[in-house]
Amino acid sequence: MAQVLIRQLDDHVVSALRARARAQGLSLEQSLRDLLTDAVRTDGSLRDELARLRATTPAAGRSLDVAALIREDRDGR
Repeated sequence: MAQVLIRQLDDHVVSALRARARAQGLSLEQSLRDLLTDAVRTDGSLRDELARLRATTPAAGRSLDVAALIREDRDGR
């Protein structure tokens, strides 16, 4: 496993992170590990979800024919 050293953090940032870890019942190290892991995991899945939603949204300037979509859905049943 790799190690990361972060220098020059403001004292109030470290205090807030310590308090957050304490509230979660975790060590500062474990809390930061979880935070960084979630940030990476969320980034990819959020991007995928946004791409999926974008694909279902009509392009700008193109109107959406709601009646046609309803007819298509009814005919497909």
